[in-house]
Amino acid sequence: MDRHALIVSGTVVGGLAGLLGGGLLLWRMWKKRCCTENPYETEKIINEYMGFHFASPSEYVTFSFAPKDALDFPVRCAELCKKHKSDAVLSRALDIGCAVGRSSFELAAEFEEVIGIDLAEGLINKAIELKINGKATYQLIIEGELCSDMEARINTDVDRERVQFSVGDACSLPKDLGQFGMILAANLICRLPEPMKFFNRLKDLVVPAGILIITSPYTWLQQYTPKDRWIGGYVSQGVRVRGFEALKQILSPHFILLEEDNMPFIIRETIRKHQWTIAHATVWMRKID
Repeated sequence: MDRHALIVSGTVVGGLAGLLGGGLLLWRMWKKRCCTENPYETEKIINEYMGFHFASPSEYVTFSFAPKDALDFPVRCAELCKKHKSDAVLSRALDIGCAVGRSSFELAAEFEEVIGIDLAEGLINKAIELKINGKATYQLIIEGELCSDMEARINTDVDRERVQFSVGDACSLPKDLGQFGMILAANLICRLPEPMKFFNRLKDLVVPAGILIITSPYTWLQQYTPKDRWIGGYVSQGVRVRGFEALKQILSPHFILLEEDNMPFIIRETIRKHQWTIAHATVWMRKID
């Protein structure tokens, strides 16, 4: 091979190496971006949560043999809050991890002010749309690319002006958020990167004799929470640490456990595929110091 051919060959190989190297760098950047994006911001997930919150039972699950007691989970969470509401306590509620806001709107029927906070901007945008317009469109997947066009509507009996929604981090809540007579944290704690930062704020957020309601399936995953920050689901010095036992230890200095129950729920993915999960609901009263 002559010198000219070697130069051309070297130039082509070098160029290919540069392209491949650049492609590898772009792939790594894309992978890093995808892995750090909020998984609750995709259109698919937003539609799933709209259905989870607002679809009627007959629209959401079309099979008669489905577990009907697992439907309308956000409504049942709000009903549990209403059950423990006291007129002697501040009529202000916080729905932390509110998603698209069904529980927040339901709470507005009993509480004078309701604050709904979620980290996912896409979910909060839907909640705000519902507050402004009283309705919002979404889709339920049938299969593949086939979908049903749906519309969520807020009951006309609900005073939507009582509800405020904002994007926020449960691990870093605003210092000026104030206090509440009721806090609902539905299926939140095992999705937080630093759950103890949330727990440490609760004694100041809930007024004395106020109520804290937590539901969780205790699905600890490193995808959401680094393993060294899990509050349950691990072995420590030969002892199995469970989520509920950890909750009692964390909250008992400032809260009294009033009630616990199992609350099943269903999240539809397609007309034939659903996630069936059993959340553990615990009701706590803030101690009167």
